[in-house]
Amino acid sequence: MKSFDAIVIGAGQAGPFLAARMVEKGMKVALIERKFLGGTCVNAGCMPTKTLVASARAAHVARNGATYGVNIPGEIAIDMKVVRARAETVTMNARNGLIGWFAGMDGMTVIYGHARFEDLKTVSVNGETLTAPRIFLNVGARPVIPDLPGINDIDYLTSTSIIDLDSLPRHLAVIGGSYIGLEFAQMYRRFGAEVSVIEHGPKLASREDEDISDAIADVLRSEGIDIHTGASEIAFSKSSDGITVATDSARIDASHVLIATGRKPNTDDLGLDAAGVITDGRGFITVDDKLATNVDGIWALGDCNGHGAFTHTSYNDFEIAAANLLDSDDRKLSSRILAYALYIDPPLGRVGMTEKQARASGHKILISTRPMSRVGRANERGETKGFMKVIADAETKKILGAAILGIEGDEVIHGIIDAMNAGTTYPALQWSVPIHPTVSELIPTLLGDLKPV
Repeated sequence: MKSFDAIVIGAGQAGPFLAARMVEKGMKVALIERKFLGGTCVNAGCMPTKTLVASARAAHVARNGATYGVNIPGEIAIDMKVVRARAETVTMNARNGLIGWFAGMDGMTVIYGHARFEDLKTVSVNGETLTAPRIFLNVGARPVIPDLPGINDIDYLTSTSIIDLDSLPRHLAVIGGSYIGLEFAQMYRRFGAEVSVIEHGPKLASREDEDISDAIADVLRSEGIDIHTGASEIAFSKSSDGITVATDSARIDASHVLIATGRKPNTDDLGLDAAGVITDGRGFITVDDKLATNVDGIWALGDCNGHGAFTHTSYNDFEIAAANLLDSDDRKLSSRILAYALYIDPPLGRVGMTEKQARASGHKILISTRPMSRVGRANERGETKGFMKVIADAETKKILGAAILGIEGDEVIHGIIDAMNAGTTYPALQWSVPIHPTVSELIPTLLGDLKPV
């Protein structure tokens, strides 16, 4: 049996950085990863997909160059092999950077293999047994495959496997109208494929307010994406030239099907029962406000604890754990203000409560909206789709939440994120002097238009 000061299982966006901090403190650490360093973000998430999004936007801009007085003769051709290779290069550069970083650390042992608990202080991997007084789980999540009629009779894609495509689908049917599915839908439409989005629920991006969901649908429809919501029945069958996707109201002749119906935690094969670690009904590991499980000496970080399925929330889990365990600090999960983005074009930046949540919370609320068509930068760039929205508490003057669907919305939202984390009231932010011409300069104006509802 090999002994360590700490064992980290999973090399996503929390575990490796925590392992590195512990090594800096002179600890002996084992980092166990069953496949690739970097987790979903580096290998099948943010980095490759946003690289693909950038290629798709380049095609879209080139295709619409004449609007700006830039005439490109002939059709815009897409070389999917080059597109895929570019995404793979970005991934490999990041992955190899982590490999090199860890190789230079005395006290760090990287083990590739599938770890399982033998008891609350012991794990086995590759036939070896390891023990440590502290064990951290950062095992991530994977795509959910729903039990739909005919799904096992077809070759379908997931958000992981579609990244490896090096040819253009004739018609891509996306099952699931949430964040991952919508990004791939717009991306492949811009590459030149016909695209249909099929969503079981009544609207796209169901987490969002209805006005945001409607605006997202308008953006996608304007680019020729076919959207089917309220699809209560979905079934698949092979056809002579591809796959038939049948719903209760439509029949789609697709060449490829992407299943984008959510993700589930990678906790079902860790032997958690042997350690006595509790999970909820969906398989997420139950943690307290400091990310500790019910078992002393075991923590869960990142997607597998159900408190944020984002790279930045996973990294924040590392920060919370490191601060509390290594820096004698007192940081809590409940202090986190959730923010995220949807990377369609234009992007959606979101923070805090939706309007629906704010109304249900009992706050006396103020709301302000402003169309992007009234933003100078948006008009100058010829990208006026979407709108800004902010929600505030009428009594405390604190901002409760905001949504910016529009040009640079994923960046502009950070002004609101920073204000909310600093506890700044909206009147104070209203009197800032932003730079012109930017999208962010409209935030004080947006706040100045807050009205009771």
